[in-house]
Amino acid sequence: MDKKITVVGAGFVGSTTAQRIAEKELGDVVLIDVAEGIPQGKALDMLESGPVEGFDSKITGHNDYVAAAGSDIVVITAGVPRKPGMSREDLLNINADIMKKVCAEVKARCPNAVVIVVSNPLDIMTYLAWKLTGFPAQRVMGMAGVLDTARYRAFLAEAIDVSVEDIQAMVLGGHGDDMVPLVDYTTVSGIPVRQFLDEATLSKIVQRARDGGAEIVKLLKTGSAYYAPSSSVVQMVESIVKNKKRILPCAAYLNGQYGIKDMFVGVPAKLGSQGVEAIIEVPLTDADKALLQKSAAVVKDNIQKLGL
Repeated sequence: MDKKITVVGAGFVGSTTAQRIAEKELGDVVLIDVAEGIPQGKALDMLESGPVEGFDSKITGHNDYVAAAGSDIVVITAGVPRKPGMSREDLLNINADIMKKVCAEVKARCPNAVVIVVSNPLDIMTYLAWKLTGFPAQRVMGMAGVLDTARYRAFLAEAIDVSVEDIQAMVLGGHGDDMVPLVDYTTVSGIPVRQFLDEATLSKIVQRARDGGAEIVKLLKTGSAYYAPSSSVVQMVESIVKNKKRILPCAAYLNGQYGIKDMFVGVPAKLGSQGVEAIIEVPLTDADKALLQKSAAVVKDNIQKLGL
């Protein structure tokens, strides 16, 4: 039986995500947005690309959640995007109100779904989604680490002049300015990255990865990234749909791992048909431990601002 995948939010991230899910034939797609006509029109346009791209996935657009009933996976992209000068935390209260409405519908209509949150501020919105749905923690996660790692890998491949496919890396922590790219675990076809780049160059790349989203927001002026975010969430969806059990960095619920409790923070996680099937703990340097704790503290502070 085909999987049913609902994407909430028909903006740039949501619509691009829906298109990529359909093209990969991961399931039938339901695209939902409050704007009348927008999800319907975009879904129809995507459906009409099927004969050219060669996919048979069904895709429909709606303004209510009736069509989402019984979805296996729900991807939440709804929310206000960042504007130049805004931090992800600036979106806290605005997007929290949107998340409350979305999660009430998801809880009622998709009680067995795996939920992937993309809305910013990512880690806090994921925690809020978990609280509001009441779903088991393994069925709620946030897309962040795959995106942050993709940016980090892209910049490394460019600097070293090698294929992005040969860069193995991992970024932990909250999806914000305090994320933690793990240089010690970064390799090029298994060769430590420090054999290719000096510390000064690596530091610049690490900082650029942290600023990756803001760099794009500054360039676009009226929007934020959507190509790389959509690719990242679809990689997670694919691992769940196909039960691939890939180890991907994502915002997962921690209850003591890495010394962090009762928070969703970016860590390596095994993603399979049940959602987050395991959290992988790796030894960290004292410096990386301190950075991860600092990142988690920012997440905790924002959770408290919402009174959770």
